[in-house]
Amino acid sequence: MKIGLLTGGGDAPGLNGVLESTCRALLLRGHSVLGILDGFEGIFDGKTRPISLRDVQGIHCNAGTFLGTSNKTATKGRENEFLEKYAELGLDGMVVAGGDGTFAGLKAFEKSVPIIGVPKTIDNDLSGTEVTFGYDTACSVVAEAADALRATADAHRRLIVVETMGRTAGWIALGGGLASYADAILIPERPFSRPALIEFIRNRRAQGQRGMIVVAAEGAAAKDERAQVAFEVAGSPQKERYGGVAQTLARWIEKETGWESRHVVLGHLQRAEHPTTSDRFLTLKMGVEVAAMIEEGLWGHAVVYRQGNLCRAPLMDLMAPAKLVDPNHQWVQLAQKLGLFI
Repeated sequence: MKIGLLTGGGDAPGLNGVLESTCRALLLRGHSVLGILDGFEGIFDGKTRPISLRDVQGIHCNAGTFLGTSNKTATKGRENEFLEKYAELGLDGMVVAGGDGTFAGLKAFEKSVPIIGVPKTIDNDLSGTEVTFGYDTACSVVAEAADALRATADAHRRLIVVETMGRTAGWIALGGGLASYADAILIPERPFSRPALIEFIRNRRAQGQRGMIVVAAEGAAAKDERAQVAFEVAGSPQKERYGGVAQTLARWIEKETGWESRHVVLGHLQRAEHPTTSDRFLTLKMGVEVAAMIEEGLWGHAVVYRQGNLCRAPLMDLMAPAKLVDPNHQWVQLAQKLGLFI
C-alpha cells in the first residue's frame, strides 16, 4: 500500500518518534510511505516527499517534525478541493498525528478518506486518551526550570513566577509544578483567591523561607477574573493568545508583600526539548500499532493510551470537548497534602 503521513497543529516532542516508528514498521513490511509537508498546506499545495528508511533513521530523538507542520487546519468551504488534491496523491490511506484542530478539520472526510489518527498535544487536554506524547517532556521542562530557578530565588531572597503553557487546561503547570514541589501552582480550572495567596506567601516568608517558586499556567486567573490576553491573531480559530500572567502576578505580589519578585516565561521551550524516555517509548509503540492497524484495514480509528496500555478507539473519540483538570484531581490533593498552594 501507499500510505501518506501528515503532522498538523503545534509541534510536540515525540512527533519524529511516531514518524520513525511508523515508517520503519511500514517500510519493512513492503509498503511505501509519502510524507505530506507542512500539515494541510501540503495537501492543498501538493507539497510531498517519498520517505525511505534512511530518511527517518535516528530522527526519534529530535524535537519538532521533519515533515513540518502548520496551525492552518481549516477546511471549511474547501472540502471539494481537499478531496481532489488528496485523490491526486494516489494514497491508500493516511496517518495523521494532530490535536483537536487537526481532527476537527478532517471531520468532513471521515467517510471518504481512510484515516488513522495519532493524538498529539503537549497540553494533554485531548479527549479520548489519558496521556498524549509530548506531555511528559513538557512537564520535565517545567520541573527542571523550576528546580533551577529555586537556587536563584533562594540566593537573592526572591519570589519567582514561572509561566507555562495552558490556555484552558492546567495539566502542564500541575504536572511540572508538582514534580518540582513548587510552592504555589495556579491553573485555569481552579481560580485562586487573591487574599488567600497573599496570606500564604506572607506566612511562608514569616517562617523564614528565603525564596519561593510559583508555577502559573498562562490561562490561570483569580476568582471572578478573566485570563490575561497578550495579543490577538486575526483569522485564527483561537485569536486570543493568553500570556503575561507571570509578570502581572510578580508585580502584584511584590507590591502586596514587599517580597522582591521576578517572572520567567517558558513559552516554546516546552515544545523544543528532546523527548523524554517515556515519550520515546510511547511513540515507538504507537508507530508499530499504527502499522498493524493499517494492515488490518482499521481505518477511522486512532491509537490511544488508556489504563496503562495502548488501545484502539474510534477517531470520533478525539473530537470530543477538551479534557480539563478535575478541580479535585488526585494530583491536586497530593499538592495540598504537601502544603503547596493550589
